[in-house]
This record gives sequence, C-alpha cells and structure tokens, in this order.
Amino acid sequence: MMNPPSSPLNQKPAKAVEAYTASLAFDRRLYRHDIAGSIAQAKALNRAAILTDKEMEIIIMSLVSIREEIERGEFPFREEWEDIHMNIEARLHDKIGEVAGKLHTGRSRNDQVALDMRLYLKEAVGDTLKALRQLQEALITLAEAHPDAVMPGYTHLQRAQPVLLAHHLLAYFEMLERDRERFQDCLRRADVLPLGSSALAGTPYPVDREFLARELGFPRISANSMDAVADRDFVIEYLAAASIAMMHLSRLAEEIVLWSSEEFGFVAVADAYATGSSIMPQKRNPDVAELGRGKAGRVFGHLMALLTTMKGLPLTYNRDLQEDKEALFDAVDTLLSTLGVFAGMVGTLKVNASRMKEATEKGFLLATDLADYLVRKGFPFRQAHGVVASVVRYAMEQGKELGELSLEEYQRFSPLFEADVLSLTVTASLAMRSRPGGTAPEQVRRALAEARRRLEGA
Repeated sequence: MMNPPSSPLNQKPAKAVEAYTASLAFDRRLYRHDIAGSIAQAKALNRAAILTDKEMEIIIMSLVSIREEIERGEFPFREEWEDIHMNIEARLHDKIGEVAGKLHTGRSRNDQVALDMRLYLKEAVGDTLKALRQLQEALITLAEAHPDAVMPGYTHLQRAQPVLLAHHLLAYFEMLERDRERFQDCLRRADVLPLGSSALAGTPYPVDREFLARELGFPRISANSMDAVADRDFVIEYLAAASIAMMHLSRLAEEIVLWSSEEFGFVAVADAYATGSSIMPQKRNPDVAELGRGKAGRVFGHLMALLTTMKGLPLTYNRDLQEDKEALFDAVDTLLSTLGVFAGMVGTLKVNASRMKEATEKGFLLATDLADYLVRKGFPFRQAHGVVASVVRYAMEQGKELGELSLEEYQRFSPLFEADVLSLTVTASLAMRSRPGGTAPEQVRRALAEARRRLEGA
C-alpha cells in the first residue's frame, strides 16, 4: 500500500481536520478528467525519457482499469486519501507498485487540479449549450404553433400595447442566444492547458507541453505557471454566465406563473409539470416554474461566494481554492436540470389564444395608436399624448373602451379625428409595427424563420 506523501509535520492531522479538509465526497466526479490527464502525463514522460515504453504501457493500462472500476462501482474509495487525485494514485500504486510514483514527476496537485477543472468545465459548457438549444427549440416550436395569437404586452405589469405571442416568446429566444454566446466566450478562456506548470514555478523536466495540449484537446497552453495554478477566472465566468441564464429562466418562470393563474388564464401548464395541493383538491400549482425561479438565487449565491473567496488570495495556490468545486458542480447541475425541465414545460404549454385576445380588447391598449393617428394628421406628439389622455379619462368615466366611442365623442377632443379613427383595431396596430424587430405579423414570421435558421446552424 502506498504511504502518504512525506511531511515535516510530527503529528498527523486531527480526525476532525481530516474530515474538514477532505474533498472526496464532491471531487470524485472528476475521475474521468483526472485519469485522462494522467494518461497524457504518462505519454509525455515517456517522450521525455522519464518513463520507459513498458512503464508507460503498464501505467496507462492500469489507469484505464481504474476508470472501469469506478464506472462499475467497484473502486475502493478511501477517505484517508482525502481527494480523487490521491485515491487514484494510491490505487495505481496498489496495482503496479513503485513505478506508479513516477507518474507524478514534474507534476503537482496544483496543476493537476487546475487541469481537471478545465476539462470538466469544457464538458459542462458543451452540455449547457445543448440544453440552451433545447429550450430555444421549445420556444420556437410553441411560437410557430400560434403565429397569429395576440396578447397584451406589459410595462409595469400593466397592459400596454398589443403584441403577438410569438413576438413575446422570441424575446426569450434572444435572451438565451446571448447566454449561448456568453458560454461560448467562457469556453474560449477555459480552453487553455495548465498542466506542466507544476506547483507554481513550472516543471524542471523536459515535458512537451504542446504535446500535452494536443493529447488533451487544448488549442493553447498557459503562458505563466503562477497564473495557471492560481487562476479560477474560468470558473467565475461560467458562474456569471449561469447566473445571467438563471435570471432569464426566472423571468420566464414568473410569466408562466402569472399566465397560468385564473386571473390571466393565458396558458395551462401540463399535468406533468404541475402539482396538486395537500389540502385544496382544486389546485394545479406551477411548481416547476416556481422552483426554477427560486433556484436562480442559489446560482447567484455560488457566484458571489467564489468571488468573495478569490478576492483576497495571494499568488499562487491556497487551500481556499478547494471551495471552487462545490460551487461549480452545483451551479452546473442546477442550470442543466432547470433548462431540461423548462424545455419540457414550455413544449407542453397549452395556449388559450381566445383569452389572450380578449385581454387586448380591454385596458385601452390602442391609446398610443390613437396618439400616432393624430401625429399622422400633423399634430405634435406631446400634444397628441395629452389629447388622448383626455379621451381615455372620458371613456373610463363613461364605462367604455376606445372602440365603443362614437366619432362625435372623439371630435369633442380634436377636430382632427375623422371617420377612419373608428377602424383602429388591434390587427391594424400590429400591422403598423412593421420595422425590423417589431411585432407586425410579417416581421415576426421573418424573425421566427431567422431564429430557426440560427438554431439549426448552432
């Protein structure tokens, strides 16, 4: 059995300290990345004439065997080895003896951990991009299924102007597209090889770092050994991008919660994404949306926690950096699971288009169009705004909507109102928003087609 690394300390750590400093409970998920790094390290040491061909082969074969043991659930994890890296190294020693000790030549746990985290993050970004795409697909498909559905657009959660449901859904598509860009940008900076930096000063052995980068799929190597082992910017960037993405999901969740209420009645959440009440048998609670809204704060917390951890650390490695893993792992798990269930929830929403349209017929949603009508007659907008405000006050006093006023009533407020004012409708209002980015049906059809093209090209 391999002995623990030698130390100048005369006493073993207290049991409570061993438990406090151990990371095996959470960093064991890095086993594949750690083994991949070790296989590349063995090949590089062979190229540097530090390992013979036979030693390299037996090390690689044994590392593959260890990976298979872990995946079969047969690996003898030992808490006394504190983390996944030492557990794998100890198991390698059990299998092949002292030659296992050569594997760590020119390598430190500092650059080993940094490598594992970067390999893990590269996979996490790939998974995140796929999950974002699936939710974008669900949004586009829902929009395509209801191209003519009209609904109120809101400001201050008050009915403001009519928009197409598809236009509203495409707003979330654009948010998620920016999220995709942020994660892709994060990947660019994470995709740098730290291995070969050793503890902090670089390796004294003739290890070919460019070879290591090719073996492990990195396009470039780190430029500074001290920065390489101390850097966690790539983790913070993922957490920042994840926080923004969760904020977007939380906004979508809030609208689904509102829209599925009896007061709105715009959508119904499928039974598979709702729950009942423990006491009120009539309830259909949008719990998936509510949980997604709540979990946003959890990811925000991980970002702030790691920023706080990093802000006072001198170069280079400090044990504080162990705190990066739980934050990242939980943020990845939370974001991926939320994206997954939201894609299912959005994909199964039942839209009540008639209820949405009915909501556009109340609340004076055409007031801005009425002001624009006067502007087209040559009236300054600010004065037109005041005239229409008076029209709305009058209609409210009479208990009428704008469409229920007669021409004579309109002309009490301005002689510029003519018979064509009575043809002002929601359909006409939508059609007038025909500039790129607007809610006119023709523009929304184009935007949907473009969104579909972008998604299929992703």
